[in-house]
Amino acid sequence: MAQLWGGRFTKETDKLVYQFNASISFDQRFLQQDIEGSIAHVIMLAKQGILTIEEKDQIVKGLTGIREDVENGSLAITEEYEDVHSFVEANLIDRIGDVGKKLHTGRSRNDQVALDMRLYVRQEVLHVDELLQELLETLLSLMEEHLDTYMPGFTHL
Repeated sequence: MAQLWGGRFTKETDKLVYQFNASISFDQRFLQQDIEGSIAHVIMLAKQGILTIEEKDQIVKGLTGIREDVENGSLAITEEYEDVHSFVEANLIDRIGDVGKKLHTGRSRNDQVALDMRLYVRQEVLHVDELLQELLETLLSLMEEHLDTYMPGFTHL
């Protein structure tokens, strides 16, 4: 099991502790946002001269490949990983080698979680807004269609 903590422990961590800490079962829905945020972060690192253009390009290509493979079903997000971030990082390192380890330069997991959740909520709000707009347009269409339709009115029952 891939875990991000416990490097100083001498004994194997009990699986119950691992399961308690793992968030992959619910944060896998943030994959798109995690990759978007990671790409933006890597572009910033290259602009600041922390990464070379070649390293940035390798990481971006690896990240987009992970996203595409998950979307087309050739790569599955499994309980083997503690969270979506460790899933992305492990798969990135598998694909491009040690350059993938530079993905987290200058940011913490907490930074990633905050960004992923903000992007996710923002996208969900925009989606709900679209659905609400569609509902209102449908109601308006029905009202316009039935301007001359008579309906009985009842005061009781």
